[in-house]
Amino acid sequence: MVQVVLPNDANPLGFILGGTVMHLIDIAGAIACHRHTRSLLVTAAVDGLQFLHSIKVGDMIILQARVTAAWSTSLEVEVEVFSEETLTGTRRMTSRAYLTFVAIDRDGARVPIPPLELSSTVERQKAAEADERRAARLKAKQRLTP
Repeated sequence: MVQVVLPNDANPLGFILGGTVMHLIDIAGAIACHRHTRSLLVTAAVDGLQFLHSIKVGDMIILQARVTAAWSTSLEVEVEVFSEETLTGTRRMTSRAYLTFVAIDRDGARVPIPPLELSSTVERQKAAEADERRAARLKAKQRLTP
């Protein structure tokens, strides 16, 4: 996904709002997951979002999303966010987030999803790392659940 940062996306200092970036991350992640599952999805978790650099009005915000792991009814997607200066083409990473989505039917019940085909060493490594993040998320969820 690519879009230009406009004044209505920004704070009074002329930088994109963090909430706007989070919204775009959620959309980019959902699109990647929809393309894998071809099902309805809900966002279940967002891990470790940090804003490394600001993005100015007039710059482009570029979001690249890829599914990193798929389990029985949920999947993880990595979304990388870049800024690109419109006139110079200078690009830098501004954020990275991992989101978990759950596939559901129209009644909100979980539905099974297809497995992720891992064809490279890098994809298998990302899937192993996703398994570790999932285990940590499930452990944290147990602590929060009364």
